[in-house]
Amino acid sequence: HLREGEEAGHSTNAMRLTPPPSTFAGAAARSLSAAALAALLSVSSITPSVPPAFGPAAAQAKELASGSGSRVNKDPISLLRLALPRVSKEARELQAGLEECQDNLARLNGQVASSALQKAKVAAGKSGAMLKSVPPAKAAEAQAALDTINAAMDEVGAKIAASRQGEALAATERALGAVTQLQEAMASGYAQPSPPKEFASLPYLKGRATVDLVLQPGKEHGQFDVEGKLYKQLEVKMVVDGYTSPITAGNFVDLVRRGFYNGMHIQRSDGFVVQTGDPSNELEGSGADAKKNGYVEGGKVRKIPLEVMVRGDKDPIYSATFDDDGRGGYAAAMPFNSYGALGMAREEYDPDSASSQWFWLLFDSDLTPAGKNLLDGRYACFGYTVDGARLLSDVKEGDIIASAKVSSGESNLVLPTAPALAVAAE
Repeated sequence: HLREGEEAGHSTNAMRLTPPPSTFAGAAARSLSAAALAALLSVSSITPSVPPAFGPAAAQAKELASGSGSRVNKDPISLLRLALPRVSKEARELQAGLEECQDNLARLNGQVASSALQKAKVAAGKSGAMLKSVPPAKAAEAQAALDTINAAMDEVGAKIAASRQGEALAATERALGAVTQLQEAMASGYAQPSPPKEFASLPYLKGRATVDLVLQPGKEHGQFDVEGKLYKQLEVKMVVDGYTSPITAGNFVDLVRRGFYNGMHIQRSDGFVVQTGDPSNELEGSGADAKKNGYVEGGKVRKIPLEVMVRGDKDPIYSATFDDDGRGGYAAAMPFNSYGALGMAREEYDPDSASSQWFWLLFDSDLTPAGKNLLDGRYACFGYTVDGARLLSDVKEGDIIASAKVSSGESNLVLPTAPALAVAAE
């Protein structure tokens, strides 16, 4: 259970996130999976009881974010690309070919990588169609990205032919970086709708933002030890997505820019999740109100709705899970697939109870069978850790968020107007 404000031996009016009924076939499978997960999860200061999330990808194209299958797309950069709106079919084909090439080069399978590269080159040959999907203001940027992609793909082919697969992999990654630039240019023409009017008192994010976070060890931790290497502090970079979860991402960016998380302790770390954000769960002397386990605004806790999105939909689903919407098991636009995926904690039976508590999911596909994701469509995944994710493995309860800053995209944050705030306060 992801639970806020509960310590071993006692409980409060805490926020709790437990695995709801899964999309497993049959009640027996649901019961067995829940029992097995419960046995693995322990009670802590926040008691998050969350299973490792899972969402497989198509074997070659990585097109499916979650649902069913035998392979998982765990690459946060790829998942962020897949969540971009307004990307042309040709650009998706280009991405698929290069990601398949990248995957096989990493597996030292040069022959299959070469075949995938040819698919990518065929897609790149459709540059005219791709450029038509780019707004005029971004045309030059998109053309430059295509030039970089073509040059990098030529290099990849030459390095594969010379059996220099390490260098071929590096060139493939450069090509994929340019694919991201191309797709972001396409997405810049997306007219992102405002969230529903009933949420007008809440901030929301248009597009994306990047948050840089620094962690320091607590008094009893000493130094971080990640695979035998010691660190005095950890630095991680996270991209939060407003295309698929505008209110959740906007709420988070707003709290980061206010300095809400600076100096806050890690309140749960159990090998499955690392969670923080409950001001009432801070150490004694903090002055926090034990009855208010979220961000307080105007004398009351600011709460945000559950916000989940099915891949292919134009808008998120609000205040309901995929199951509630009759689409249990569908692929999520932002799946809990990647180590360090960002999730929003909430009460178990109240979808609109999230406030400031969030978690990193320490995703491990080996612990979750294919197609048995218990988080997608039930809890909001609002971003990914794109740099330093593996450093989270030694983050412990009591460690400190030294700083959290919005390094880019703060201008994408839309704050509520004074009239909307006045209505919400009534």
